[in-house]
Amino acid sequence: MSGFSHPFVRPAALALAAVALAAAMGLAFAGWLEHAPAIFMALVESGLAWCF
Repeated sequence: MSGFSHPFVRPAALALAAVALAAAMGLAFAGWLEHAPAIFMALVESGLAWCF
């Protein structure tokens, strides 16, 4: 049966990709909250903090 696929495969794959992207962005945001002072001080030391 060539070309056989269930109608829910594409939406399920898109939903899985959306959940994975949301998880990655959540971890990045949590990392920013955790390390924001150190990131800011690194920018200050390198002279790049003017944009804040």
